[in-house]
Amino acid sequence: MQVDEWGITFSGDSRVHWARLTLPGSQDRAGAVEWKQSGRGPHWLGFLADASDLLAGTLDPDMVPAIIAQIVVPRLSHWCAVYMADTASSPLRLVYLWHADEARIDGLREQLADMDVASVGTRMSSTFHLGDNEVLAVPLTARGRGLGVMCLGRPDRFPDEAIQLAEDIGRRAALAADNARVYAQQAAANRALQRSLLPPNEPEVPGLDYGVVYEPAGEANEVGGDFYDLFKAGDDSWRFAIGDVCGTGPEAAAVTGLARHTLRLLAREGYGVAAVLGRLNQAILEEGERARFLTLLHGDITPVDNGLEVRLVSAGHPEALRLKPSGVVEPVTSPQSLLGVFPEVLFEADTVHLEPGDVLLAVTDGVTERRSGGRLLDDEGGLAKMLAECAGLSARAVAERIRRNAADFATEPSADDLAILVLRAR
Repeated sequence: MQVDEWGITFSGDSRVHWARLTLPGSQDRAGAVEWKQSGRGPHWLGFLADASDLLAGTLDPDMVPAIIAQIVVPRLSHWCAVYMADTASSPLRLVYLWHADEARIDGLREQLADMDVASVGTRMSSTFHLGDNEVLAVPLTARGRGLGVMCLGRPDRFPDEAIQLAEDIGRRAALAADNARVYAQQAAANRALQRSLLPPNEPEVPGLDYGVVYEPAGEANEVGGDFYDLFKAGDDSWRFAIGDVCGTGPEAAAVTGLARHTLRLLAREGYGVAAVLGRLNQAILEEGERARFLTLLHGDITPVDNGLEVRLVSAGHPEALRLKPSGVVEPVTSPQSLLGVFPEVLFEADTVHLEPGDVLLAVTDGVTERRSGGRLLDDEGGLAKMLAECAGLSARAVAERIRRNAADFATEPSADDLAILVLRAR
């Protein structure tokens, strides 16, 4: 059971069986609506304003039908049934039903089961009888597209004022439902895009224990700019990368996709890590106005007799840190130019040997620049101090410890994407 910010209580099923809401300034729900012959008056203008605020306050398509029904019951009718279509070509289905007397909901559902809603109110409002009730069917239409039907029932006739008010609410409800649906579709598309920019699988690397954390910030309809990758590059070598594209959204996603595919393609063609970054830098610059700055840590991993041999390049990226089993932490990368800025850049690889138990930590600036007041997490070597406390932990445990410490560093939610990559020699 969930209670949202408007005071609506929902059961867990996405096809909510019941919900309860209190409109701001609403009167006792038990009484019938009293209509004044003089028209709606200021009370109904306030009611419409409150209804609009409620409908505009959610971008969840499953919540809109519940809000619609509880706005009109019992103010305009004794019950309300909301029918919606999943797609433009799919049939209408009952998605929410509410009655002023909760005990009558199941019986009403049985009455409605045989009703052909598509024939009674998909184009213009109409009334008909269902048992002892007059039913007002109001189409839910937004931007010229029919989304569904709102059916209101009461034992007596609907006054003209009630019909006008129901149509007003129907227009507002349809627009809210359409906005929520568009938002949900865009959010789903961007989640799919975000998943496509992350590794499709995690390879097994001899002698390597690794852990990753990835948390995009921002709204659900934004694609983050951080990414990581770990993949097989040859018979006895593997590559890794962790990067941060300037900005978010489709433009950042385009650069992320370009970077991931370029890294993989050139690595499999046999180019070393320094040469790969030089060519990636050129590829980003060739994007012209669409180009985005990119910080990147890219390296290769070769298993050797006593651990792992790692060659890596840090292009404008937060420095990578090595943790020894004794708790000693030291930086292992030389700072070099970020990508997408200068056309003539030569990169040089650093070589690091990881003995069994050694840990290599790489993060994006969503960790190092996590802010609490005037302090950053990495001020005075804050990240190195956190890593020093992780001696003896598995790679996944180290990644999770750093993630948790970054989250706890400030009370406010992070406004930046976050990626953490931990490599540990077995």
